Amino acid sequence: MATFKIEGGHKLSGDITPQGAKNEALQVICAVLLTAEEVTISNIPDIRDVNKLIFILGELGVKTTRVSCDTYTFQADALDLDYLESEKFKKDGSSLRGSIMIVGPLLARFGKGYIPRPGGDKIGRRRLDTHFEGFIKLGAAFRYNENENFYGVEADTLVGADMLLDEASVTGTANIVMAAVLAKGITTIYNAACEPYLQQLCKMLNSMGAKISGVGSNLLRIEGVKMLQGCVHRILPDMIEIGSWIGMAAMTKSSITIKDVSWNDLGLIPRVFQKIGIKLERKGDDIFIPEQDSYEIQNYIDGSILTISDAPWPGFTPDLLSIILVVATQAKGSLLIHQKMFESRLFFVDKLIDMGAKVILCDPHRATVIGMNHESSLKATTMTSPDIRAGISLLIAALSANGTSTIQNIEQIDRGYQNIDERLRAIGAKITRLE
Repeated sequence: MATFKIEGGHKLSGDITPQGAKNEALQVICAVLLTAEEVTISNIPDIRDVNKLIFILGELGVKTTRVSCDTYTFQADALDLDYLESEKFKKDGSSLRGSIMIVGPLLARFGKGYIPRPGGDKIGRRRLDTHFEGFIKLGAAFRYNENENFYGVEADTLVGADMLLDEASVTGTANIVMAAVLAKGITTIYNAACEPYLQQLCKMLNSMGAKISGVGSNLLRIEGVKMLQGCVHRILPDMIEIGSWIGMAAMTKSSITIKDVSWNDLGLIPRVFQKIGIKLERKGDDIFIPEQDSYEIQNYIDGSILTISDAPWPGFTPDLLSIILVVATQAKGSLLIHQKMFESRLFFVDKLIDMGAKVILCDPHRATVIGMNHESSLKATTMTSPDIRAGISLLIAALSANGTSTIQNIEQIDRGYQNIDERLRAIGAKITRLE
């Protein structure tokens, strides 16, 4: 198990370019299963979760070729469907939550899809009902082996249907969309997720010959087609990594430029950071964060304490609440964090309290942060990364702390951030990876 050793208290400077979006990559790579023709995808991040999915597709029989450091071609023209019922797949698939999104394409094209109960971050319950209720609406039969935690759906023919999703699940919407594009007739999905990465998936499918309208809204209309062809697709920059760099600059009192951020796809992210006092400027398609000795949280206009909470897009993404919480520990003023979607995601705050942060965990969903306005620095400590986003938040805290910190279980960080230690060293961080 690898560890990061971080010498805190150093300012960062320079330019940094965000990696391709992890959450989009997991969706669009699964979509290659919908056609026998070649699909080329670029700006793929070189991270554990994405590499694991590419490995699983290779085991399934997808021909994968790495054209360059961030570009792959995929061709799913000769699949070994027996792999889906093998013990090896039950082990491979259970280690990656994103593997659930192979089910929709396989069901659409081959009439069956199987998946072991997927893993991922330990951030609370992450149910799969939305996925399978959508498949059932399209005409699939569902079965579940409780002893092996193994799910399956099968159908001779999928038929379009009208459905109202019980939650605006991003992966659930993606899975149902990928099943519906080859179904007979018309499917409408109301309360669909409309995140930029889901929009990207729909645009990619349309370029392959699908007929999806309403992209960008929460009402999608899908007219089924008989087959899809290959395409060329480029993944957006990762908005969660962009938010991480903004928070890192503020906590370390640094000036950095984040290159090629695709501003129009960032939604509320810049505005929320501005609400906690962080200055940022748009320069073309870049974000410039100037050096700040302090930043002050804005209260509501009636003077009450600011609350930042997560919500489905175009609301604020839950993946950045951990970063906002950490950055607020050194702000001037107080802030209430309300994590609505996952009941275990705030449990990392005990590690921040050990570092000297003033955080009150009100309940599994809410934490109050009393900012210290950089008057009292965080203290270095040894800690363990519980999940991807908590891990990067603890790394940000360590970079700002006095002394040398150690973060264990950094495999969690590697699941979502590409070569982060090398990239941080390039802008002045004192960070070492100990294998």
